[in-house]
Amino acid sequence: MLKKCFSYCAALLLLTACATSTERTLYNKLGGEPGVEKIVTNLVQNIGHDEQIFHYFAEANVTRFKEHLAWHLCDISDGPCTYTGDTMQLIHDGMTINERDFNHMVDLLIEAMYEADVPHHIQNQLLARLAPMRKDIIYR
Repeated sequence: MLKKCFSYCAALLLLTACATSTERTLYNKLGGEPGVEKIVTNLVQNIGHDEQIFHYFAEANVTRFKEHLAWHLCDISDGPCTYTGDTMQLIHDGMTINERDFNHMVDLLIEAMYEADVPHHIQNQLLARLAPMRKDIIYR
């Protein structure tokens, strides 16, 4: 009886740990796949209406951009994806993005996250993971 009770408790503990770890990923906090897709869709719309930034994307394949950005955000937020696309350095090589435009793009991303109802503290968690890529994007 004790052995059966121990097995039951161990299984319950394992299931609880699995559920807790799933709930705690940034990906889940962003709303999972639908949440990330909403952020990406909002960002693309924001870029499309922004005179300062749009020229960087004027010749981009929008469908491919959306797919790769969603894939990248999924990966960086501990979602069930592994981004295998080009590096940020390679993607932005030759674009000569300046600090002003980079910062404005961050503002557009923040706006996209607000539009997707992502809480401020969750936005900050995503931005903190994206921030180290800044050096690979500016002045390339």
